[in-house]
Amino acid sequence: MPTLNILMAQLNTHVGDFEGNTDKVIDAIQRAQAHCADPVIVFPELTLSGYPPEDLLLRPSIELRIEQSLARLCAAMRGAAYAVVGYPRREEGRLYNVAGVLHRGEIIAEYRKQSLPNYQVFDEKRYFEPGHAPCVVDILGVRVGLSICEDIWEEAPTRQVAAAGADLLLNINSSPYHRGKRHERWELVGRRAREAGMPIVYVNQVGGQDELVFDGGSFAVDADGEVVAAAPNFEEGDYWLAAAFDAGAATLSGPSVAEPLGELEATWRALVLGVRDYVDKNGFPGVVLGLSGGVDSALTLAVAVDALGPGRVEAVMMPFRYTSRMSVEDAAEQARNLGVNYKVISIEPLYDAFMASLADEFAGLAPDTTEENLQARCRGVLLMSISNKKGFLVLTTGNKSEMAVGYSTLYGDMAGGFDVLKDVPKTLVFELCRHRNSRGPCIPQRVIDRPPSAELAPDQKDEDSLPPYDVLDRILEMYVERDMSAEAIIAAGMDRDQVFRVVRLVDLNEYKRRQAPIGVRITKRGFGRDRRYPITSGWKIGD
Repeated sequence: MPTLNILMAQLNTHVGDFEGNTDKVIDAIQRAQAHCADPVIVFPELTLSGYPPEDLLLRPSIELRIEQSLARLCAAMRGAAYAVVGYPRREEGRLYNVAGVLHRGEIIAEYRKQSLPNYQVFDEKRYFEPGHAPCVVDILGVRVGLSICEDIWEEAPTRQVAAAGADLLLNINSSPYHRGKRHERWELVGRRAREAGMPIVYVNQVGGQDELVFDGGSFAVDADGEVVAAAPNFEEGDYWLAAAFDAGAATLSGPSVAEPLGELEATWRALVLGVRDYVDKNGFPGVVLGLSGGVDSALTLAVAVDALGPGRVEAVMMPFRYTSRMSVEDAAEQARNLGVNYKVISIEPLYDAFMASLADEFAGLAPDTTEENLQARCRGVLLMSISNKKGFLVLTTGNKSEMAVGYSTLYGDMAGGFDVLKDVPKTLVFELCRHRNSRGPCIPQRVIDRPPSAELAPDQKDEDSLPPYDVLDRILEMYVERDMSAEAIIAAGMDRDQVFRVVRLVDLNEYKRRQAPIGVRITKRGFGRDRRYPITSGWKIGD
């Protein structure tokens, strides 16, 4: 009865770092060879290049880098181990997304991805040609089929590999996180296993890449579609699985099924991992952010500390004449709770200097939002100056609700390099604050309880300018994430005037979002790669 000892190598790779990624693969192979005699090591999709490599795939040197990495891997595989590795491969002028099987210094089989996703954050048809044939390779007497990521989401590739006689399917992935994704994967892969009548091992990468976060969660299902082993989410590591075959039947055993994370905890970990990897992979020594005493900056600070530790985080309170004593006190309390480097720098003299310089330009004109925006821009100048001097990354603090309707200031609170909450609706901001506080003192309770305010004018409240956030977020979820029309949203029970107002604001503020920093994607439809609308458009709201 043959048994395959399978290592699900849940790696955190670095896009474009062929040498470093190859080192990680070799290290995992060596660990596996030390663990057992004939290991089968399964790596994620496009491990050697990292995912998504985007237009790096168009660089002339890509082929040389791939060949150098494969040569190093083959040289490291003189033993009896098998490795399933993902990489791009050019053949006769066409580029393919490939899963190769390496054994005893040779590539003994290659599979070319057939289903190329071209929706949401995916753009694979820009780079790759689809494959057309299944790949089944004999590994220690077991007929092992291969597929890559999107292949498992469509029926044909799995049917094809089953018809080719596979006893087991290895599916390698670079599948990004969004809320609820784990359940979707388990249900889908279980259905494919039942349809094909064979077990499936699903291996996914982990880590942050620009706005995307890959959550790992590699797992295996038996021929009945039941999840029998699962690695944890958001953790890099080696996870072993044994697959024993007897008369065509397979018994799988391995890491116990990791307890699924609650949605809030999964979202929290995605934000933390996204910030950590963006900061570390880009070589920033630390981060700086404006701590206003409000709920958004409070949550951003908490995520940053969990991601990087307090020693790499600087928080700056920048009060003005409209800043309440409560805000000053609450910001200081949170900074003490988290132990970060905390400074207070008033923007009063900067604002006065700007207003003096602009006196002739503003003569005879009534005060309006210009003066409010100038306050935000004074703060942006301070933070960017600290960033330039110390090399810190500026974290902006705008949430998805604000970014959607343009409740933000260009070159002010939008000035920075990474927006932690860019895909987090305001109502979820409050939930995440309470979730983080459940671990111990972090965000002062009155920061969560008080009505949100930008404090750019006396007694200002967000809801003076916006619908209540619970109403706003429901409309935005339907319009932005589900692409529902204004009339369909109204038919779902929302107020007509509010719907048309919100939809108009979303459409008008595309120009702002184009200039906003990237941020962690946690929903099925974030602003950025997911949603590409023209700035100049004659589209009517009712269309």
